[in-house]
Amino acid sequence: MLTRRQEKIARVVKEVVSEAVAQKLSDPRLDKQFVSVTRVKVAADLKSADVFLSIFESESFEQKQENEIQKYRSRQNNTFNAVLHARKYIQSMLAKKLNSKFCPVIKFQRDEKFKQSIQTLKLLDKISNELKKKDADENEPF
Repeated sequence: MLTRRQEKIARVVKEVVSEAVAQKLSDPRLDKQFVSVTRVKVAADLKSADVFLSIFESESFEQKQENEIQKYRSRQNNTFNAVLHARKYIQSMLAKKLNSKFCPVIKFQRDEKFKQSIQTLKLLDKISNELKKKDADENEPF
């Protein structure tokens, strides 16, 4: 169970990192429109925080050719590396924003759960559409 203080710090960390990625960083490797801070876990001692990032593709994974998938993964890695490279800058922005004795050291992690949830929802949607089509075909008069 998180304390109120942990929740408050997590909220500020998420806000600062989101603002930094969206507006402050100018790294050419960074694909800003597809980076999202999904959650932040602050340690009980408030000295560290894990920031989970989701990096989305512009089109569905199934629509891509094999060589396009490799390019996407490369862009995704470049984007994540750009955020990692800017960690000290983001850390300094966070230190300015927080009014506390300690500023948590931020560590970036990739959040694959969010992407998996979206893929699961897409599969469920596809199954639902196929069942509706099957029901419509069965109810059609000969």
